[in-house]
Amino acid sequence: MGFELGDLWAHRDLFFFLAWRDVKVRYKQTVLGVAWAVLQPLLTMIVFTLLFGHLAHVPSDGEPYAIFSYAGLLPWNFFNAAVGSSSNSLVGNANLITKVYFPRLVIPGAAVAAALVDFAIASTILFLMMPWYGVAFRPSLLMFPLLTLLTTVVALGSGMWMSALNVKYRDVRYALPFALQVWMFVTPIIYPLSFVPRRWRWMLRLNPLSGAIEGFRAAIFGRPMPWADIALSAVVAVAFLIYAAYAFRRMELEFADII
Repeated sequence: MGFELGDLWAHRDLFFFLAWRDVKVRYKQTVLGVAWAVLQPLLTMIVFTLLFGHLAHVPSDGEPYAIFSYAGLLPWNFFNAAVGSSSNSLVGNANLITKVYFPRLVIPGAAVAAALVDFAIASTILFLMMPWYGVAFRPSLLMFPLLTLLTTVVALGSGMWMSALNVKYRDVRYALPFALQVWMFVTPIIYPLSFVPRRWRWMLRLNPLSGAIEGFRAAIFGRPMPWADIALSAVVAVAFLIYAAYAFRRMELEFADII
């Protein structure tokens, strides 16, 4: 089965409409509104800094632990939100799926795009905190768009696959939060990759978010870019995205009947 990119492009207006609707619904009837996009990573960073940076003395490769942890939380929170919302996107749009024809891939894709808005807002806080902690702005920050694209590919592949599975197996909505929690601890967010014993690092490098997060930190702190880790993450991410798209298209034929 093909990807039918032309069909997806023809329905780009629906994609943007669903993405914008997801952004508005997320903060509808909330007191703080989009401020939650800032508060969540900021408060988590404070807790991590106190617990792991000051009390547990987890190393941060000599960098301020607050910025170090925020640099990991930034892509992780985007991934976590994107997968969480996209996994439920098909079930949440059951009426639309059963009544109107359009490429179903538009729905989980729009959920991932909506999470990018929170990512962009949270990124501005990072850039405001950097001078406070004495972290200079460097040309390596130009890598941010490429690393964001890598994280988006990982999120899209995971969210697309989970959304299709959730239509057929409703257990996914209960199992996914636990799986994401485990995934967080095997991702170098609260610790650097160098903290893991050398003989086990290959396992973490197979996690496509590891290369992305290490790349974000290298871009922020002006360290040499870990191209090997980024390349491995990109290969794993693209391979999984292709598999997820193929699995999605196979299961898509049954959506209207079982959703």
